[in-house]
Amino acid sequence: MSPRLDRSIAEAILGVDTLFGGDVTNPSGTGRFIADAWFSDEPLPVAYAHPSAAAVRASGGVSGGAPDRAAIDAYLAAIDVPAAIAGIAEGAREAGGLRGRYLEGLSVSCAVMWDLALELLGRGDPVPYARAVVASCGVPPSPSEPQAKRERVAALLESAGYGGDLQGAVANWRRDRLVPRKSIPALARAFIAELDAATAVHLLPHLPPALHAVPRANVTFLPIENAWFSGSMNYLGRARRADGSPEFEATYELNAALEISIPEFVQLVAHEVVPGHVTTFAYLQHLYCTGAAGFEASVPTMNTRAATLSEGIANNAILIAHGVTEIAELGDPDLQLGLLLALLQDDAKNQASWLTWQEGWPQAEVAALLPRDFLVSAERADKLSGAWGRHPLLGRMYLPCYRAGTDKVADLRRQYPPGRLLPAIYGANGLVDIVTVDEVLAG
Repeated sequence: MSPRLDRSIAEAILGVDTLFGGDVTNPSGTGRFIADAWFSDEPLPVAYAHPSAAAVRASGGVSGGAPDRAAIDAYLAAIDVPAAIAGIAEGAREAGGLRGRYLEGLSVSCAVMWDLALELLGRGDPVPYARAVVASCGVPPSPSEPQAKRERVAALLESAGYGGDLQGAVANWRRDRLVPRKSIPALARAFIAELDAATAVHLLPHLPPALHAVPRANVTFLPIENAWFSGSMNYLGRARRADGSPEFEATYELNAALEISIPEFVQLVAHEVVPGHVTTFAYLQHLYCTGAAGFEASVPTMNTRAATLSEGIANNAILIAHGVTEIAELGDPDLQLGLLLALLQDDAKNQASWLTWQEGWPQAEVAALLPRDFLVSAERADKLSGAWGRHPLLGRMYLPCYRAGTDKVADLRRQYPPGRLLPAIYGANGLVDIVTVDEVLAG
């Protein structure tokens, strides 16, 4: 391990995170942003701890309603973010191999986020949409194609006795299966136990024995009021047992206003907890703590190719847990509908990004299209076309990650047997992202 490279990784990620108002030590998703977690026992770098950083975070950074330009200037005078990003690129060249190519992708993503910050400050040229998407997804942007999923939803709904207007049929199906909000903690515990047991049968046998004892679902569900997101998984990873080993803990904050059906909630638990994000992050922490992965594994970062892989795993998680490849193989029509509606929502995220940044549509037109074409609720359409879609960073770099990751992981699961694919995507053969996973699988 190179202390200089580790320092560059820490300074670059937390430097960009601070510029966009993120606070990686905040236990809530309302305060975190680009840096998803900091679960090493290393001290936070000067990019986080510098006295000027707190003022930048307090004002929301470059994308806040009223950026504190004096604080940002003071911060940039003290923290050389471009030099840290260049340090990752240099370290990538020196490392070579799989790690080098992973780090190269990380440096590319950080460089785009830095240039977006300059754009917002009026100090740089606008970042081309295609450049932003390629940096985070590894592929150029393209519009979503929801027709096949929508037709499958219509067929399943008709079979279940919900005919007529498709949006109305979805609303009626969802109304008849709504999760009682006060029952969310109990339902979450039940579904986590069920999915964890299924994961033990269909995922664990394909992973190295060293990963078997890692807790896959040490998570607490928390309601949160007036959130701009539907939910936020916050991997903490800071708690330690008496012997110093991690507890692999996380929280999941669920928007208290969210209306969700029980089948969609099952998909949400698989996506966010097991064998999705919490499981993925716990394995990353174990790999880092045992020296099987470098420092970069301990600072999971949004808007990167690694994040795209993580979303792809999460959206395929319920299929992985059940040991099947295709949605129809789930058997239960309600489970199929829950997954299809969730995937249509992620197609809607990509489409909101495409229409906003590629086509230049106004928010009202995007918001009107999403419920019709992607069967999302009016509440989701408003947030995807507005707070998410028009955000200068999330709209251009993160919203496309969901569909890109989902499609890639689904395609890989069709190409490779689970004994070969699952260790690769969960990092057991080396830390990978949505691009470099191909290298491991081809080897």
